[in-house]
Amino acid sequence: MKKLAVKNLGIAFLMLFGFMLVGCGGGPNSSGNINGNWTATLVDPTNNTGPVFAFTTSFTQSSNSGVNVTNLSFTTNQSCFGTAGTATGSFGLAGNFNGNVSGTFGMTIPSTIPSGNTLTLNGTVANNTITGTWTLAGPGCNGSGTFSMNKM
Repeated sequence: MKKLAVKNLGIAFLMLFGFMLVGCGGGPNSSGNINGNWTATLVDPTNNTGPVFAFTTSFTQSSNSGVNVTNLSFTTNQSCFGTAGTATGSFGLAGNFNGNVSGTFGMTIPSTIPSGNTLTLNGTVANNTITGTWTLAGPGCNGSGTFSMNKM
C-alpha cells in the first residue's frame, strides 16, 4: 500500500511539472518573445510618400533590460545613413507566463557615414509587434514620425 501511495505521488508530481512547463509559454519561439528577426517601417505622417526609413535587424534579449542589436540593414536608400554605427536597444518587460510579452522598447542607431546623425526609436511591445515614435537628429538630417516593427 505504501509503494502505491509513493508511486501515485510521483505521477502527480510529474503531471504537475508538465502542466507548469506548458503554462510558461513554450521557450524561445514563443509568440511573445522579443528574440528573433524583425522588420521596421518608419513613416512621416506629414509626408505621404511611403516609408522614410525601413530596415531589418535581429534582437536578442541580454541581461536585465538590454537588447543586443545585430544584422542591422537599411532597405531604403537614405543619405543620412550611408553606414549605420553600432545600434543599442532596451526593453522593459511586462506580461505573463503564457508567452504574452509586453513592455517598453527603445533603440538608438548612430550614423558613422555621415557622422553625427542619430535615429532614436521609442515605443511599446505587444507580442510580435513594436510600435511607437522615431526622431532623427543631426547635421542636415532631422525628422520625426511613427514606426511599426514586426517579427519575421
